[in-house]
Amino acid sequence: MSAPHSTARIEANGLSKSFGEIQAVRNVSFSVNPGEVVGFIGPNGAGKSTTLRMLTGFLRPSEGSASIAGIDVLKHPIQARLRFGYLPETGPLYGEMTVVEFLRFVAGARRIRSVELDGDLIRVRKVCHLEKVWHQTIETLSKGYRQRVGLAQAIIHDPDCLILDEPTDGLDPNQKQEVRDLVNEMAAEKAILLSTHILEELEAVCSRVILLHQGEILLDESLEAMRKRHPLFGSVKIRVAPADADRSLSVFGKLEPFVERIDRQGDHFLLRSRDKRNVSDAVLAVSKDAGLALLEVAPVIPRLEEVFQELTRPQSKFIEEQG
Repeated sequence: MSAPHSTARIEANGLSKSFGEIQAVRNVSFSVNPGEVVGFIGPNGAGKSTTLRMLTGFLRPSEGSASIAGIDVLKHPIQARLRFGYLPETGPLYGEMTVVEFLRFVAGARRIRSVELDGDLIRVRKVCHLEKVWHQTIETLSKGYRQRVGLAQAIIHDPDCLILDEPTDGLDPNQKQEVRDLVNEMAAEKAILLSTHILEELEAVCSRVILLHQGEILLDESLEAMRKRHPLFGSVKIRVAPADADRSLSVFGKLEPFVERIDRQGDHFLLRSRDKRNVSDAVLAVSKDAGLALLEVAPVIPRLEEVFQELTRPQSKFIEEQG
């Protein structure tokens, strides 16, 4: 594949969409650059699929605009669609066709020249690992292979940009990994926006995450920055020898510049970091000086599911601050 043009980016500019009195999306703006895989997440009903449909020109926004590689998707839909591939959550596949027949049909709809078609078919057959089912009818395929066919139709024209809506939904663990491997293979050369509710997928393929909540962007940042938003990020769990438990409280009290609160349950302690920096080294230093017998020291590493829940719950301080 050739390297993408430097302007081959996905852009949302103030996108809003209302359905009667219901405002599904409000003033959503972001961009995805070549070489990025950006996760697009949010609770059910947050407006993710509506935003993707506006980005791809399948739904007209109430306000704002969307562009692919600098081309407005509403003003110049044909030109824009030459530059992106789209895998909707329930992609239309014609079950009576074989894989190769379907991809030839898609290529014809995309006006791929016959002189280029054989090379394009060989490319997607290899990239999507479709050799074993190439002449098999789509209705006989497993869901994993159907997803591969969906990806193949999205990249048959070798687009600079990819927009994928729940590409691993309903797949078994092996099939999910196969799709993630495909995304990783294409990541270096394309701008990829991937909508998912499977948060482990973010760590597997994404360099950045956009969190949509109630139709608005709640955050747009790296996974590490998102994880740091959890109130326990940087904190440490400690277990001391039972004989040292009582005096440990005064020893750990010396860490007041780094620790805002100490929770104790028997010989177990939770030291809450004051500024989200890992306090493990400081704990080890004061414990050594005091001669404490530490049986366990474990930094608290919040799971993305926990961060997601913390950020999107109704009483979240982060939501209040954004409001």
